[in-house]
Amino acid sequence: MVNETTGDSKAELYDPPNANDREVVLDARGLLRTYRRGQFDVPVLKGLDLQVERGEWVACTGRSGSGKSTLLNVLGLLDSADGGRYLLAGQDVSQLDDAGRAGMRNQLLGFVFQLHNLLPRTTALENVATPLVYRGVKRSDRLRLAREALGMVGLADRADHDPNELSGGQMQRVAIARALVGDPEVLLVDEPTGNLDLTATAEILGLLDRLHDQGRTIVMITHEKDVAEHADRRLVLGDGILHDFHSESAEAHK
Repeated sequence: MVNETTGDSKAELYDPPNANDREVVLDARGLLRTYRRGQFDVPVLKGLDLQVERGEWVACTGRSGSGKSTLLNVLGLLDSADGGRYLLAGQDVSQLDDAGRAGMRNQLLGFVFQLHNLLPRTTALENVATPLVYRGVKRSDRLRLAREALGMVGLADRADHDPNELSGGQMQRVAIARALVGDPEVLLVDEPTGNLDLTATAEILGLLDRLHDQGRTIVMITHEKDVAEHADRRLVLGDGILHDFHSESAEAHK
């Protein structure tokens, strides 16, 4: 494939699937995102394309500062692109106001961050139930669904424990349960094993593998090659665009 920017026939850019032929839940085309740093504009996303099919697991790697977190924030409706088109479950997010974006984020997306962001002095059960508050789910149903989600991650017996009574791996599993409790279309996962030891890392990756086997759609940001290898498809973010993992351009940005 020829890089139309450089003319280099050896540099393979990420070639997205044909959204007309597959069930695509996340469809980003030509995303642009530029930040203002003092008197200078710093472009981060430079016409980025990404299409993710329902049930697929996509991992995005790249050097520190390459824009991985910016990409995840745009896909998660926590930030807005300056240009391009982004359809989430067929909805053009550029047509939504802040309330509409927040509602769509709550209904369709589940987030797992490197820092699990659990509420202190609040039980694992209440932490997991929190997203359902914003959906107006009554308390008894919230707690029932939260218990089911904790069971999915193997922590049903830790429902009444506060975060400071849990290990790092257990806290991350609670965070995954919280992401799952609303049955989201897409799990957006940011460096899920970055702060974990080898044993906890294996537990979290095993859990993500099982969720993927059950049909969950996962988009994951990671700097760890062995973590990315669990995904169906590996992409590298460099120069503001996505490259296929094994292309020469991708190798230059790993």
